Amino acid sequence: MILCFSGTGNSRYVAEFIADKLGDTVVDLNEKIKHGDHSPIIVNGRLIIATPTYAWRIPRVVTEWIEKTDITATDGVWFVITCGGGVGNAEKFNKLLCTQKGFDYKGTAQIVMPENYIAMFDAPQIDEAKQIVANSIRDIEKAAEQIKNEKPFKTLKTSLIDKLYSGIVNDVFYPMFVKSKAFYATDDCIGCGKCVKLCPLNNVKLADGKPVWGNNCTHCMACICYCPKEAIEYGRKSQGKPRYHIENVFDNRN
Repeated sequence: MILCFSGTGNSRYVAEFIADKLGDTVVDLNEKIKHGDHSPIIVNGRLIIATPTYAWRIPRVVTEWIEKTDITATDGVWFVITCGGGVGNAEKFNKLLCTQKGFDYKGTAQIVMPENYIAMFDAPQIDEAKQIVANSIRDIEKAAEQIKNEKPFKTLKTSLIDKLYSGIVNDVFYPMFVKSKAFYATDDCIGCGKCVKLCPLNNVKLADGKPVWGNNCTHCMACICYCPKEAIEYGRKSQGKPRYHIENVFDNRN
């Protein structure tokens, strides 16, 4: 079983790729989190957790869901986490989570995918995104092969900076930057409600045909990057930036 959380499709792409290689099943954590589904999960075999990296660790909403859910995995847990550049010292916290849950930790694999965090960084143009995804294939295949052969991933090398990023920077990042008040809809909004449907935390509602945001956001970027009219902005930080989601890569195969 592969438990997958994904904002704009990078981790979903990786999870589905690995599932195809292993004949495995992908379980959508976005939907489970959205609906508060903490029903027990029993895996008579290996468990793979595929997520993005938010501030150099797996998303807190995923950690919290795992902590609250009764999960049994008989043959170990592998983490496959996507990132725009690096995962810092995320492995330390994945290992701690496994210890807390009584899982047999089998390691963390890092997969570099196109950046989507346009609340702070630039997303790549389509051609660059295509190349980044193409370059990721070898690492995804390697991770799948190691899991298939029940081999633990090699320990990721970390520097002092990595430890700071996943430690104190992560701790500060959430309260300082992970906020939704800067989101707004422009006059191009057609009130389709896609942002409402995609939000894994039910933080977006329609009011008078336009989306409004509450205070429970994880900055997954699903709402802003999947808007069909590119009618959502995050203050001035997102203005003029390309919107990225994985379907862009495969819908533009020129």
